[in-house]
Amino acid sequence: MPEIKRILVVLDPASEQQPALERAAWLATLSGAALDLFICDYDQYLAGEQGFDSDSLAKARQNLISRHLATLKERARRLDKQGIETAVDARWDHPLHEGVARKVAEARPDIVFKDTHYHAALKRSVFSNTDWNLIRCCTAPLWLVKPRAMSGQPRIVAAVDPLHEHDKPAELDQGIVEIAATLRSAVGGELHLIHAYEIAPAVAVSADSMTMPISMPLGGIAEQLKKAHRDAMFALADRNALAHGQVHLQEGPPRRVLVRLTEQMNADVVVLGAVARSGLRRLFLGSTAEQILDRLPCDMLIIKLAYRANDRRRVSPMAGSRSRA
Repeated sequence: MPEIKRILVVLDPASEQQPALERAAWLATLSGAALDLFICDYDQYLAGEQGFDSDSLAKARQNLISRHLATLKERARRLDKQGIETAVDARWDHPLHEGVARKVAEARPDIVFKDTHYHAALKRSVFSNTDWNLIRCCTAPLWLVKPRAMSGQPRIVAAVDPLHEHDKPAELDQGIVEIAATLRSAVGGELHLIHAYEIAPAVAVSADSMTMPISMPLGGIAEQLKKAHRDAMFALADRNALAHGQVHLQEGPPRRVLVRLTEQMNADVVVLGAVARSGLRRLFLGSTAEQILDRLPCDMLIIKLAYRANDRRRVSPMAGSRSRA
């Protein structure tokens, strides 16, 4: 099972409120992890242009980064008093998601924290372009934080797809459950597995392909498919020492059912997965992930199963993380 030893926190240089830092400090206190506080900033008016830069612009950029470092060091002093080991870094880089990705490649954190926003009137998240791009390119698990308090007994929900019908290979489900279990071990609370499945399309496919006995009525095919999903969920729970009472599955479109289940369960964080591929295919996430990410009412922790560029072997989430004491 992976461990959480190093957390990278992406701070917003334009805001006094830092929900991502608060959440990361909460997790660091409970898990003993160290924090890397990171600001990546860019101002087009200070950027200059190729062949038209100046010493004054360069000095202004350096002053900006120096101010950010001073702010980070003050925050680090307060965290040190709480017993949290903290390092700081501020850089001039653009665009933000690429700057964060470069920092992740260097620091190799176990989790990256960044805040996002939840619009209650719309009942959905308001993701920036940076959020979406980070979801696609961040190689470490990415925790997107909503400005809300965690429960005293956090409810951690792992969204899985054990029959792998919605864009996710088998290894990813196990990675999702392992990371969710690691969180539960660190912070206490409850861990639940959720899964949504659609019967009607599968029944049609089964009937067309005759994967079920010819004499079996459609109702029987539906019951067999339901049982297959239920058995797969229970098997996944058994492999991870989870009680069957912690398993929740409902029939219906995943983009609707998963959001509804999350709301009904009052989840604090949903751990969900997506597939990231190298090169020109790296933008693929999977239709289910794309459809529900901006509708979840709570924090979300997104993990990916990366593909090596040369041999396409899959790399498990958090594999090869470099942890520092």
